[in-house]
Parts: sequence; C-alpha cells; structure tokens
Amino acid sequence: MKRMTALFSAALLAAGLMGVQAQAQQDPAQDPAATQQQPSVSAEDISDQQLQQFADASQEIAVISQEYTQRLQEAEDEQTQQEVRMEANDKMVEVVEDSGLDVDTFNAIGQAIQQDPEMMQRVQEMAQDS
Repeated sequence: MKRMTALFSAALLAAGLMGVQAQAQQDPAQDPAATQQQPSVSAEDISDQQLQQFADASQEIAVISQEYTQRLQEAEDEQTQQEVRMEANDKMVEVVEDSGLDVDTFNAIGQAIQQDPEMMQRVQEMAQDS
C-alpha cells in the first residue's frame, strides 16, 4: 500500500508539474485564455470511466516522473535540465491523451481528488485493480 501511495503521489506531483510547465509555455499576450484559471470539477462531474482513465494514466506518469527525475538530477547544466523537462512533459501529455483524457481534464480530476479523500481512495483501488 505504501508503494501505491508513493506512486500515486508521484503521479499527482507529475500532473501538477505538467500543468505548471504547460502554463509557463503559453504567452498570455498571445492567448488571453491562458491567464484564466482552469475550471474546477466536482466529484459528481467525474465519471467512473474518467476516474479509471486517470488512474491508468497516473501510474504511467509516475514511472515517467521517476525516470526523468533521475535524468534531471544527472543533468549537468540548465540547458540540459530544460531539455529533460520538456521531454518529460511531452511524454506525460502523450500518456494523458492516450488514456482518452485531455490535459485540462486530467489536471482538474487531480485537483478534485486532492480535495476528496473518498475519490482518492476509489482511484487508488482502481489503480491496484488494473
């Protein structure tokens, strides 16, 4: 159970980093929507299918996060670190999209889960079962 919690925490951290990087890459002057906050979703708005997609993607993102955290620590300069971050971000976005969710929905579910312990428990159980 500790391993699952650690993986899940890493996935949420990775999801949060992905959102921060995606926002940082947008130029608010070119995209007025980039300055708006991401809409929040409640537990009632999230289907079981979306939770399963989130759980599956989170497990893959946790693996990517671990791999790229090590590579980031081994990077020798800022330029290399930025390249590693961009590559990790691209892979995480691909995993989310391959799961059937978009990045905004994935991040919104992640935020909802952080505020709803029962939903977090359901996602952890879904991740264990898959």
